[in-house]
Amino acid sequence: MSHESLISALYVFALAAFLGYQVISRVPPLLHTPLMSATNAISGISLVGSIVTAGAGHSTTSTILGFVAVVCASTNVVGGFVITDRMLRMFKRRDVTKKD
Repeated sequence: MSHESLISALYVFALAAFLGYQVISRVPPLLHTPLMSATNAISGISLVGSIVTAGAGHSTTSTILGFVAVVCASTNVVGGFVITDRMLRMFKRRDVTKKD
């Protein structure tokens, strides 16, 4: 990887991290559940990409970074589904009928 492409990749990463933080921090609490579902879909896509990167076998560094990406994306997907399920259970009706 050339010096220019590394600088460009770091610039894109820093910009994406800053923009992502700004977008997520300004979401009202009412929209968190739908946003979480969309985020889970995006994390699923990044999980597939990280599996491909980890298994490509280009170099030891790319394999290690791919593995770290697989772990992070998997944690994000599983945690997102757990939180979404918990939030959706809060809105379910409970049966309060008395049985005689």
